[in-house]
Amino acid sequence: MIARALRAFTLLAAILLCVDQAARAAEGSSAFFPSPQPEKDRLSIHAATDLAAMEPLIRDFQSIFPDVAIDYVEYVTNDLQKSASEACRTGAVLGDILLSPSVDQLVKLANDGCAAPHVSAETAHVADWANWRDEVFGFTYEPAVFVYNARLVPSGDVPRTHIELADLLRQRIDFYRGRVGTFDIRLSGIGYLLAFSDARQTTAVYGRLLESMSRAETVVRCCTAETLQDVANGTLYIGYNMIGSYAYAAAKRNSDLRVVVPRDYALILSRGALISKTAPSMALAKRFLDYLLSARGQKVARESSFFFAENGQLPDGADGPETLGESGIARAIRIGPALLAVQDEALRRRFIEDWSKSMIGGQGQRQ
Repeated sequence: MIARALRAFTLLAAILLCVDQAARAAEGSSAFFPSPQPEKDRLSIHAATDLAAMEPLIRDFQSIFPDVAIDYVEYVTNDLQKSASEACRTGAVLGDILLSPSVDQLVKLANDGCAAPHVSAETAHVADWANWRDEVFGFTYEPAVFVYNARLVPSGDVPRTHIELADLLRQRIDFYRGRVGTFDIRLSGIGYLLAFSDARQTTAVYGRLLESMSRAETVVRCCTAETLQDVANGTLYIGYNMIGSYAYAAAKRNSDLRVVVPRDYALILSRGALISKTAPSMALAKRFLDYLLSARGQKVARESSFFFAENGQLPDGADGPETLGESGIARAIRIGPALLAVQDEALRRRFIEDWSKSMIGGQGQRQ
């Protein structure tokens, strides 16, 4: 009884921590990039993207347009969606451009009439699967990956497919109990999108993995950064469905971390950009979007921020196929009308309820 109460208290504390962090993020943690030369224009970016990842792109953009100052406001995905939706409904202004890995949420905003279309020489080069109605554009190519701590996970245990991860947690449940982390899809928009997309790949594999993760009392977190930090410090041994760019950046900082691109299939998200229909600096927002999509912007993103690309080899040290685009394992999350189903409120509520019963409720039944 005492052990059960302690586990319940720990789970509640983790949820309250994520809720508190999400509440702070809803208000927006902001950064200001003054123009290198006398300011003539100012761009407002509202984003569910780590500032550390966007800063190289922002500074390179300013090197091209040195009279532009930039306000950057950072959110978690669900809170950016709520703030943007409310601003759209009331006609208020919420920045010039929105950036988010939860492209289903951006598609919903565009479908609700919150986006301004943009057509240019740069948008013409965007793949069909990463452009919806010239309103939502994908500007990165990021796999969902496994991350593990090489000090703690024996080399023979390293999973390289979803089935291998499920089997590992079944076979070595005592060793990995409470030592695996993933998104709490109740709190994370990108976590929900990845879990929903997982379920669409193969119901049997997803169900088996979900059951194994539940039996292993997987720790759920609101954000990639929290899980990566816990894997780095040894509180967790393995992180599942981590955003590849953030995971690789963490591995560059900590030699104990390893990144695995699963070899059976790899979900690929293209972080999305949407220009607000109420953008005060509409022309500047379009200029910034063109920069993100340009060869120069893509080069900076690949080398300094997001690391992975459809064409070309995996970044040094990543465990996976030589290339993603040619490997046959890439499963791109298409930016299009199918994502509206992902945001259907009844479907979303039912999926999260089923996930909660399996992941959280199942843990409680076995305690």
